Amino acid sequence: MRITLVSVLSFFLCHLIYLSIYISVTAGKCLEDQQLLLFQLKSNLTFNPENSSKLRLWNQSVECCDWSGVSCDDEGRVIGLDLGGEFISGGFDDSSVIFSLQHLQELNLASNNFNSIIPSGFNKLDKLTYLNLSYAGFVGQIPIEISQLTRLVTLDISCLSYLTGQELKLENPNLQKLVQNLTSIRQLYLDGVSIKVPGHEWCSAFLLLRDLQELSMSHCNLSGPLDPSLATLKNLSVIVLDQNNLSSPVPDTFSHLKNLTILSLVYCGLHGTFPQGIFSIGSLSVINISFNYNLQGFFPDFPRNGSLQILRVSNTSFSGAFPNSIGNMRNLFELDFSYCQFNGTLPNSLSNLTELSYLDLSFNNFTGQMPSLGRAKNLTHLDLSHNGLSGAIPSSHFEGLDNLVSIGLGYNSINGSIPSSLFTLTRLQRILLSHNQFGQLDEVTNVSSSKLNTLDLSSNRLSGSFPTFILQLEALSILQLSSNKFNGSMHLDNILVLRNLTTLDLSYNNLSVKVNVTNVGSSSFPSISNLKLASCNLKTFPGFLRNQSRLTTLDLSDNHIQGTVPNWIWKLQILESLNISHNLLTHFEGPFQNLSSHLLYLDLHQNKLQGPIPVFPRNMLYLDLSSNKFSSIIPPDFGNYMSFTFFLSLSNNTLSGSIPDSLCNALYLEVLDLSNNNFSGTIPSCLMTVSENLGVLNLRKNNLTGLIPDKFSASCALRTLDLHHNKLDGKIPKSLSNCTTLEVLDFGKNEIKDVFPCLLKNITTLRVLVLRQNKFYGQIGCPKTNGTWHRLQIVDLAINNFNGKLPANCFTRWEAMMSDENLAESKAHHIQYQFLQFGSQIYYQDSVTVTIKGNRMDLVKILTVFTSIDFSSNHFEGEIPKELFDFKALYILNLSNNAFSGQIPPSIGNLMELESLDLSNNSLEGNIPTELATVSFLSFLNLSLNHLFGKIPTGTQIQSFQETSFIGNKGLCGPPLTANCTSNTSPATTESVVEYDWQYIVTGVGFGVGSGVAVATLMIWERGRKWSNDTIDKCLMQVFPLFGLAYTPIEDDDAEANNDDSSEEEEEEEDYLDYPSFRGRYCVFCSKLDISMKKVIHDPTCTCYPSSSASNSSHSSKSFSP
Repeated sequence: MRITLVSVLSFFLCHLIYLSIYISVTAGKCLEDQQLLLFQLKSNLTFNPENSSKLRLWNQSVECCDWSGVSCDDEGRVIGLDLGGEFISGGFDDSSVIFSLQHLQELNLASNNFNSIIPSGFNKLDKLTYLNLSYAGFVGQIPIEISQLTRLVTLDISCLSYLTGQELKLENPNLQKLVQNLTSIRQLYLDGVSIKVPGHEWCSAFLLLRDLQELSMSHCNLSGPLDPSLATLKNLSVIVLDQNNLSSPVPDTFSHLKNLTILSLVYCGLHGTFPQGIFSIGSLSVINISFNYNLQGFFPDFPRNGSLQILRVSNTSFSGAFPNSIGNMRNLFELDFSYCQFNGTLPNSLSNLTELSYLDLSFNNFTGQMPSLGRAKNLTHLDLSHNGLSGAIPSSHFEGLDNLVSIGLGYNSINGSIPSSLFTLTRLQRILLSHNQFGQLDEVTNVSSSKLNTLDLSSNRLSGSFPTFILQLEALSILQLSSNKFNGSMHLDNILVLRNLTTLDLSYNNLSVKVNVTNVGSSSFPSISNLKLASCNLKTFPGFLRNQSRLTTLDLSDNHIQGTVPNWIWKLQILESLNISHNLLTHFEGPFQNLSSHLLYLDLHQNKLQGPIPVFPRNMLYLDLSSNKFSSIIPPDFGNYMSFTFFLSLSNNTLSGSIPDSLCNALYLEVLDLSNNNFSGTIPSCLMTVSENLGVLNLRKNNLTGLIPDKFSASCALRTLDLHHNKLDGKIPKSLSNCTTLEVLDFGKNEIKDVFPCLLKNITTLRVLVLRQNKFYGQIGCPKTNGTWHRLQIVDLAINNFNGKLPANCFTRWEAMMSDENLAESKAHHIQYQFLQFGSQIYYQDSVTVTIKGNRMDLVKILTVFTSIDFSSNHFEGEIPKELFDFKALYILNLSNNAFSGQIPPSIGNLMELESLDLSNNSLEGNIPTELATVSFLSFLNLSLNHLFGKIPTGTQIQSFQETSFIGNKGLCGPPLTANCTSNTSPATTESVVEYDWQYIVTGVGFGVGSGVAVATLMIWERGRKWSNDTIDKCLMQVFPLFGLAYTPIEDDDAEANNDDSSEEEEEEEDYLDYPSFRGRYCVFCSKLDISMKKVIHDPTCTCYPSSSASNSSHSSKSFSP
C-alpha cells in the first residue's frame, strides 16, 4: 500500500513538471505577425548598432518573444516592449508599426534621441498601463491622444528641455485635459515639461486622481502658490516639484499626508515658515527643501526611531539651535544644513547617527567644540567649515572612521594640534583645515599607503621647519601651506618626489625657499600647474620654470627679485595667471615676441619697471601695472587690446599725454584706475557712456582740465567716481544722477563752481562725498526731500564758499553716523567693490583723503564704521545745530574757520566715539560744556580763536591737550592755560571792553589826514604811484617777518600759483579761510591784513587804477591761497 501511494504521487509530480514545461514552451512561442511587425520596426528605426544592446540582436532565427526587450503573453502576443537606451535617432512617427502592436501593455522608449514630436497614434494602444517616453529627445506639444489611455498606471514624459532649449510643452491640450481621464494613474512624471500655469490650476487638475501616489514635476515653469488641496490626495507618497517658481509658503495641510515618503521642493522660491508637523510624518524618508533662501524654520524634537534617511535644508533661513534629539534619527545617512543660520553648540547626540555617510553643516554660526563622530563608521564626507568652532580636537575623534574620504574644518577658530590620526585614514583624500588657529603639526610615520591628494593647512599658526612626512604622501596633488609661521630653509628640489603634485603654495611664511635645482627638465615636475611662492625670499626667477609646459598659475610676488623680467616667462604656452608684483624689477628682457595667447591675469604692480607701457595679448582680463616708473604716453590704440579686460590699473606712474578714446572700446571694463599720473587734456566723454559696466573710475591727481562730461548712461553702474586733485571746472553734470548705485564721489581740489549737489539726492547708496577745495557756493542741504543719503559716513565740504546756517533737518537723515550698534563687527569691513571672482574673490579698495587731528591723511582702506564731517573754511554762520551732536558714531568733526556763533551745546557729550574736534576760529561764546570731558576717546581738540569764557572743564582728556587748543579765548582760565580762575570769572561787559584812549585817537586822526593828502597826490601822479607801490612792498616784506607774518607781492604770488599743481598733497591742503575769488588787477591800496590768517588779502570791492606792467599781474583765480 505504501509503495502504491508513492507511485501515484510520483506520477502526479511528473505530470505537473511536463505541463509546466509544455506551457512555458507554448507561452514563449511568438506569433508570426508579431514577429514580422517587430522586424519591420527594427528596419524602420534609425540607430547605431555599435551602441545597441537589444535591437542589434533581433534576428529571424530566434523567436521574437526571446528577443531582448520583448515580452509576450501566453498566446504569443507582444505585450511589453523595452527599447530604452538604444540611442535611436529616428524612424518613430505616426506610421510606426509600434501602433500596430495593439496588445502592448508596457512601452519604454526612454533615453533615446528621436528629436521629433511625440506621434499622435497612442490612442491605438488602449491597453497600455505603462508608458515611458522620458529623456527621449521629444519636442513640441504633447498630443491629446495620450489622455485616452485610461488604463495607464505609470506615465513618464520627463525631458531635459531646460538644458537643451528644445521645449516639450503642455499648452493645448493643457495639464487638466491630459490627466482628466487618467483616473487609474499612480505614478506621473512630467519633469522638464513646460506647463506654465498658476498654482490653483495645476493643483486642481490632480484632485480627480484619487489613486495618485507619485508626482514629479521639476523644471516645469509652474507658478505658485502651492494649493492646500493637494493634501486631499491621501495616497500621495512622493512629491517632487524642484526648480519651479512657486513663491509661496508650504501649506500646513502637507502635514496630513501620512503616506508621504519623499518631499522635494528644491529652489522653489518658498517663503514663510516650514510646517514643523511634516518632520513628524512617520513614513517620511527624504526631505529636501534646499535653496529656498527666504524659507524659515525650526526643528522640533525628533521622535525616536524616525524613518528619515535624507534631510537637506541647505541655503535656507532655517535657524535656531541644533536639536539634541537629532540622535533619535538613527536611520539618517545624509544630513545637509549648510548655508543656514543655525547657532549654538553641536550636540553630542550626533554620535548616535551610526548610519551617517554625509554630513555638511558648513556656513552657519555653530560654536563650541566639535563633537566626536567616531561611531559613524560609514561617514565619507564631513564638512563643518565656515562656523565659529573653537577649542582643540582630540586625535581620537577620527579613529575608526576608515571610510572617510573628505573632511573640511576650514574657517573656524580651532586650535591645538592637527589630529595626527587623520593621516592614518587610508581612504581619506581631502583634508581642508585652512583659516584656523592650529599651532602644531606633529610628524607622522607610515603614511606611504595614504591616498591623500589634497592637503590645505593655509592660514593657521603652524611653525617650525617644513614637515618632512608630507613628502611621503605620494598621491598628493594639492599642497597649500601658505600664511603660516614655518621657518628655515626649504629646498624646492626635495619636493620632486611628489610626482603627482599639481598645486604648491608656500607663500607668506618665514621660509627661505632655495631653488638650486640644476638641469631640471619638464619631467621633474611633470604635473605642476599652480605654483605660488610669494614672500619666500627669492632673489631670482627659478630657472626650472622655463620648462614647465603645464604651468597655468605662477605667483612670485613679494620677493626680492631684481633686474629684468625674462622673455621665456611669456612663452609658457598655457600660462593664464602671472603675479610678480612687489619685487625690484626694472626692465623687460628684449621685445615681446610669441606672447602666450592664454595669459588672462597679469599683476606687475609695485616694482621699478620703466620705459613705455607694454602691449599685452588681446584676451587679457586683469592687468595691473600700477606703482612703477612707466613714463610714456598711453598708445592711442591701447584700448583696442582690452576687448575683454575687466580690470585695468596704471596708477602711480609718471604717464603723461591725454587719455586715449580707445579705452572706451574696453566694453567689459569694470575698474579703470589712472590716478596719480600726469595726464592732461579733457576726460573722454565716451568713458561716461560705457558706465553700464564700469564700477570704478579713478582719475585723481592728474592735470585734467575742462568740464566733467555730461554723458553718464541711463543704466550707469558706477560705484566709485574719483576725480580728486585735477583742474576740472564747470558744474556737476546732471546725468550723474543716473548713477544710482554710487558709493564714493570725490570731486575735491578742482575748480568746480556750482551749488550744493541736490541733484544727487536720490542716490541712497552714497557713503563718501568730497567736494573739498572747489568754488561751491550757497547754502547746503536739500530742503524739498524726505530722505537724503542715509548711508553717508564721510562728508568733506571744506574750503569752499558755502554760507548760511547749517540745515538741521538734513542731519536727521544721515543715519550711518548715528548708529553705534555692532561697532566691533563693522570694523572688519571696508568700502570696496567686488568686480569679479577670479579663483578667489577680487576687490577694489576705495581710498579717500581726510583731515585727521589737523593733518591730511590718505585712507587707503575706508572702514564702513569710519565717519567724518569737515565743513571747515567756509562762511557758515548761526548756531551749531543740536542735531549734529546726535551722531553717536562720529569720529571726526571739523567746523573751524567759519562764523558760527552761540554756545557749544551740552549734547556734544553724545559723541562718545569722537577722536578729533576742531571748532577753532569761529565766534562761539559761553562756557565749554562739562560734557566734553566725558568724551573719552578724544585725542585732538582745537577751540582756539573764539569768544569762550569761564573755567576749562576738568577731565582726563581735557587737561592732556596743549595750551594752543584754547588760545584766543580771552575769558578762558584754568589748566592747561596759565590764567587762574577767580570766583567771579565772567565774560567782560560791553562797557569794560569799550575803553577810549584819546591820545591814540588824536595821533591816528592826524596820521590819517596826512596820509590822505599824500595818497591823493600819488593817485594823480602816475610815476609817484608806481614808486609808492614798490616802496611799500619792500617795506612790508621787511617788517612783516618780524611779527611772524608773511607778505607776498604780486610777482611772488604768481610764481606760487604756477607752482601750486606740482607741490605735495600735505603742503597744498592747509585749511585757510576761503575768501571770495579775485580776478583783475592787484595793488597795495586794495589789500588788507588778516591777522588770523597771517596773510595779506586783496579786497575784491576795491578798484585799482592803471599802472605799469610790473604791478598789473592778475591774482590766482582759486578761492583760497595755497
